Amino acid sequence: MLTRILIVKLSSLGDIVHALPLAAALRRGFPDARLDWVVDERYQEILDLVPIVDRRIVWRTRSVPAWRSVGGVVAELRREQYDVVVDAQGLLKSAVLARLSGGGRVIGLPRSHLREPGARLFYTEVSQPGAVRHVAAINLSLASALSMESAAASWEFPLEVRSPTAVADLRCRFGREAGSFAVVNPGAAWPSKRWPAERFGALAARLREDHGLAVAVLWGPGEKALAEAVVAASQGAATATGSTSLGDLAAVLKEAALLVSGDTGPLHIGAALGTPIVGLYGPTDPERNGPWSPDDLTVSRFTECRCQRVRRCRDERWCLEEISVDAVAAAAASRLAATA
Repeated sequence: MLTRILIVKLSSLGDIVHALPLAAALRRGFPDARLDWVVDERYQEILDLVPIVDRRIVWRTRSVPAWRSVGGVVAELRREQYDVVVDAQGLLKSAVLARLSGGGRVIGLPRSHLREPGARLFYTEVSQPGAVRHVAAINLSLASALSMESAAASWEFPLEVRSPTAVADLRCRFGREAGSFAVVNPGAAWPSKRWPAERFGALAARLREDHGLAVAVLWGPGEKALAEAVVAASQGAATATGSTSLGDLAAVLKEAALLVSGDTGPLHIGAALGTPIVGLYGPTDPERNGPWSPDDLTVSRFTECRCQRVRRCRDERWCLEEISVDAVAAAAASRLAATA
C-alpha cells in the first residue's frame, strides 16, 4: 500500500492545471496516502486552490541562489521517503529532481512524449499514454503505472473557488448579476499567442452590442498597459480588473458568462471551472492544449501556422493576426447560445 506520493510539476500555470486530473486520480486511488507536490515558487499560489494536495514543496528559483534552492528541496524530499514520485513535467531538471528525491519508484513518460528526451534516463519506469492527444489525458495516463487503468475515464479538476471581493467589485461596477458579464484575457507569456489588443477591444464592443454583456479585461504582471489598450478600443464596453490573486481570478471566471482567451493559464483555469470558452489558437494545437468541454469552441490557425510551437515568431505577420473579430464574435455567439 502506498502511503507517500509526490508529484513533480514545477510550471507553468496552465501546465499545472493540466496535471490536476492526475492528482485527483491519485487521491481517489489512494485516499489515505499523503499527496505532495513540488512547484516553482512563481506558480505556488494555484495549489492553494487544490485541497486534495496535502503539502506543496516550493522550489525557489528567483528568491535564493539556484544551488541552495536545489539542495534544500532535495534534502526536504529525502526526509519524506516517498514510495512513488511522478514526474509530470518531462524536463531534465524535473526528472533529476524526481530521482534525487530518493523515492522508491520514479515514474515518467516515454521519450516520445518528453520535451527533453534525456529525462527518461532518470525514471525507474514509464507509463505509455497510448493514442490520447490532449496533454491532460497524457498526464493522467501516468496513473496507469500504479494499476489505475480506470483513471483515464474521469477528468476531475479539484479547484476550490471561494467568494473574494473581486467578484463583488465587478458586480458593483457593472451593476449586473452573476453570469451577465464576459471576460477577455489578452495577455500570454508567448508573444505569438497574443491576439491584437484592438481586436479584443472591438470584440468587447460586439459582446455588449449583440449580447448585452459587460466585459472584464484580465491582466497579470507586466500586462496593465495591454489591458488599458483593450479598454481604450472597446468604446466603453470593457473595464480592466484590478491586480488580482489567483483565487480572485478563479472566482471571477467561475461567475463569467464567457471567457475569450489565447492559449494561456487563465483559459485553462476557466476550462477547469466549467466557464464557457472561446479559445484563440495560433502556434499551439487546440487538440493538445485546448479546452476539453465539447461545448467549448476554438478559433484556430494552427494548421496554417508557420511558427508552430514557437514562442517568438520571426514572420512579419503572425498567424493569430489572421483571426478576424467577426470570426471570434460568431464563435462567441454560438458558445453563448449553447448555454442559454
